[in-house]
Amino acid sequence: MSDAVYQRLAKVLDTLPNGFPKTESGVEIQLLKKVFTPEEADLFCDLRLTMETASQIAERTGRPLEGLEEKLTAMWKRGEIFGIDLGGVKMFKMIPWVLGIYEFQLNRMDREFAELTEDYAPYLAKSFFSDKPQYMQVIPIEQEVAARSEALPYEKVSTLIESGQSFAVADCICKKEKGLLGQRCNKPLEVCLAVSPIPGTMEQFGHWGRPITREEAYAVLQKSEEAGLVHMIQNVESGHYFICNCCGCCCGILRGINEFGFLDAVNSSYYAEIDPKTCIACGVCQSERCQVHAIDERDGVYQVNRERCIGCGLCVSTCPSDSIRLIRKTPEELLPRPKDEDDWMRRRGQNRGIDFRKYM
Repeated sequence: MSDAVYQRLAKVLDTLPNGFPKTESGVEIQLLKKVFTPEEADLFCDLRLTMETASQIAERTGRPLEGLEEKLTAMWKRGEIFGIDLGGVKMFKMIPWVLGIYEFQLNRMDREFAELTEDYAPYLAKSFFSDKPQYMQVIPIEQEVAARSEALPYEKVSTLIESGQSFAVADCICKKEKGLLGQRCNKPLEVCLAVSPIPGTMEQFGHWGRPITREEAYAVLQKSEEAGLVHMIQNVESGHYFICNCCGCCCGILRGINEFGFLDAVNSSYYAEIDPKTCIACGVCQSERCQVHAIDERDGVYQVNRERCIGCGLCVSTCPSDSIRLIRKTPEELLPRPKDEDDWMRRRGQNRGIDFRKYM
C-alpha cells in the first residue's frame, strides 16, 4: 500500500504542539509503520485531542458505527491512542508521538524499533527542545528544599501522590530502548509512575504498566532518589498524571541536555550551590549523583555550573559535609508555567506557529 496514509499521519502528528518533524531519510515513516496498520493510521487522523465516544466520532466523521468501538479499543490497548472506560462508557482521543505513543509502545518495542528511534532522535530533539514552553519540569527532592524557600504545591511529589486515587508503575521505556541496543545503565528499571484522580483507572492500563498502591508509589520515589534518578513531571501547574524518574544516560529528556546540547530542555525552579569553605572535595556529587554534568572540579574545589544545573537536589541529599543547598531562582529567572495541558498546548502551538484547533 502507498505511504500516503502514513505521510498524512506524520503531518497530523507534526501539527500537534509536541511535534513530529519530517526527515529526508523518512525514518519517521518507518516508525509509524512499526506501530500502525494503514487502517489504524487512517482512523487516528480522524480523532481529536478531546475525548469522544465511538458514537460521537462516527457522527462527526461519517464513519460506520458498527465495529468502530472495537477498533478504537484495540488501538487503545496497543498504545496508539488514549482510551478510558468510565462505567461502561468508553472514550478515546489522539495523543502525540512524545510523550504519548512512543511511551505506550513499552511492550511492543523490539530491536528494530529501538534502532529507528535512535536514528530519529537528533531530528526529534531539535524540534522538541527548540520550542517553548518546555514539556517537562524538574521536581526537587522534597526534603532538600529549605523551609525559607518553600516549594509550591505543584513542585512537590508528595502533593501529586496524595491527590491521586489510582497509581501504576512501569519499566522506563528509555532504559528498555537502550537495553535493546546494549547500552543500558544499571539504575532501576521499573520507575515510571502514573497517577490518576479517578479510582480504579490504572487497572485499565495493563498494556503499559501494573497497578500499585499509594504506599508502593512512595516506595518507587524513595528507590529512585537513592539510585540518583531525577523526578520530572509535565511543565504545568495542574493536571499531572505521571512522574518520570530519569537518568542522564538513557532518558530522552535529559539526553536533550547531555547529548544534544539543549541546556534549557527542562524547566526548573531551583539550582544547587556548594559552600567552598565546608566542602571536603569527596567528589560524590560530581561522580555519582549529578545526571547532567553540572558540577565542575578545579584545583580540588567543586562548584556548580548554574547554566547546566536543573535543581534536582540529588547532590544535596548525599553530601557528607552538608555543603550543598538548593536555592530558589529569583522571580525574574523563573519561567511562567502553563496552567494546565490545554494552556501548554496553546502556548506551544503559538510559539511553533501551528494551528491545531481543528483537532480540539
